[in-house]
Amino acid sequence: MDLFVNDLSIHGQFQTIPEFHRAFGRLMGLRKVARRYRQETYCNRMLVNATPAPGMTMQQALRGVGHNELRAAMSWMTRGGPFWDEPRRHGDDDWLECRGEIVTDTAVGEAAFRTLHGAECGLLSITPSNWDYSPLDVVWRRDENDPSDRTAILENWWDKASLEAGLREAAPPIRSWVDLSVAAAARFKRLTFAPDCFDPLGGIPFSDSATERFLVLFDILDSLAQAFDKDGKRTPEGHKLHQNHFRGRHALFSDSSTTEKNVFRDELTFLHPNDPAEHLFCTWHGKIRHMTLRLHYSWSGRAGEPVYVVYAGPKITKR
Repeated sequence: MDLFVNDLSIHGQFQTIPEFHRAFGRLMGLRKVARRYRQETYCNRMLVNATPAPGMTMQQALRGVGHNELRAAMSWMTRGGPFWDEPRRHGDDDWLECRGEIVTDTAVGEAAFRTLHGAECGLLSITPSNWDYSPLDVVWRRDENDPSDRTAILENWWDKASLEAGLREAAPPIRSWVDLSVAAAARFKRLTFAPDCFDPLGGIPFSDSATERFLVLFDILDSLAQAFDKDGKRTPEGHKLHQNHFRGRHALFSDSSTTEKNVFRDELTFLHPNDPAEHLFCTWHGKIRHMTLRLHYSWSGRAGEPVYVVYAGPKITKR
């Protein structure tokens, strides 16, 4: 589960600095509980500029806490992270709202968007605040030409006992390539993974950042595969996914070059996951620049047809 600090729960509600220090101490306590369950707590790089008291930023308000506590807090919010806005998933034009309030560009919006795209997310809120309730119903309002809204249900925690109970029941974190293969098959129902898809990762040290990028790529493919209307035409969301991730020099997905197709034809040919008598020539691939990893897949691009993910591992077409 990905845990996000609810930046909206810091809204100038504290009348005294000691009151804020106690509340911030409770938030850091939640972070410690999460770490005991091997879960990181994501924040926004701009969290340090939030205003817990009128006219005072977090950075200013925290100056009165102990030296070690201040150093740990400032390192987390300014350098260490992790930061959800770096691998941010939702865009400025995605309309997300909760109880009538627009939550685009916030942790609430990001957690909801990820949840709607196959991830498991929760929120950690400072208390007291206007966000002392759970769960949160966050509505993703679609394009005006695609009026089918979707709602994400998010757990929101502000005390250690309920967070600990929630983490005990949550799905285990991904700590190995085997965990990744199990989680991917469970989360992305529109994708068909070959039985040996993840085998090429076996000799590579596990990487949290590479795992996150694999999940992003799987999510894009899974979302694109279902972005069709009842007539089999791509929805506005589908067109947006294709434009953002499959076109341009820095696209996350691309086809192999003509030279690569000729030189590496055998390496890019895989057994069909559902019929070993057939083969698939899988030149389209998703790219992970960290560690130079790739995933190769086969899909007609048409509505209702399966997406076969056949390879996750080191770049095949290395020269």
